[in-house]
Amino acid sequence: MTDDLVRYDCAADVARITLARPAHANAVDLSTARAFTAAVDRAADPAVRAVLVRGAGRRFCAGGDVTAMAAAPDRAAYLEELAITLDLALQRLAALDKPVVAAVQGAVAGAGLALMLSCDVIVSAASTKFLLAYADAGLTPDCGVSYLLPRAIGQQRALGLALTGRTLTAEEASAWGLVNEVVDDTALGDRALQLGERLAAGPAFALGRTKHLLRTSWVTSRERRGWEEAQVIAEAVMTPEAATIIESFGRP
Repeated sequence: MTDDLVRYDCAADVARITLARPAHANAVDLSTARAFTAAVDRAADPAVRAVLVRGAGRRFCAGGDVTAMAAAPDRAAYLEELAITLDLALQRLAALDKPVVAAVQGAVAGAGLALMLSCDVIVSAASTKFLLAYADAGLTPDCGVSYLLPRAIGQQRALGLALTGRTLTAEEASAWGLVNEVVDDTALGDRALQLGERLAAGPAFALGRTKHLLRTSWVTSRERRGWEEAQVIAEAVMTPEAATIIESFGRP
């Protein structure tokens, strides 16, 4: 992995993945997409119990790097490879069997929204702005945005953002259910790390399987999901973490 594009470190069982192109608003080119993939693969380590995703500098992520697209000899081939590479990495991130926290600031645009929504708990700085921005470049959504955004905020709101170019404030994003909480800009890093460490200290099997059940509920039937929940809770009750918690209820 190229550390000058995406940084990875792990402390207190929390893996921290940081987009590290602040001079480019952490826009993603092909090299960055590949480095991000490598970081997600490292976070799959069973020793990691939670993940924190951040963007260095003033902005979280401006989406795809339009400058890199413009410089590509074959723009269509380049953009297709970039979209597929980053999308596969985001799917891997969403499928990790551990909670993922996103800390967002400055601006979240384009594929940056897909990155954010591939995380499980989203903390936003109060000054953050959210926008799709695809139409501004004559482009269309990628990296799962057209799948993730309507499920987060509803179809009509998603269409409005995509077609009109509207920018949301952090307060609006919270009201719409796009982010979980909004904090003062200066408190963002501490709050996100606090959440990551709290989740890392929680019951790993229960949190990981709960995440899986909720994220995959869109693609299964009600009957199938009820059966799967019964199977998973039966597994969960046999884990040492659940046994310790449940047995404590019977103590005076």
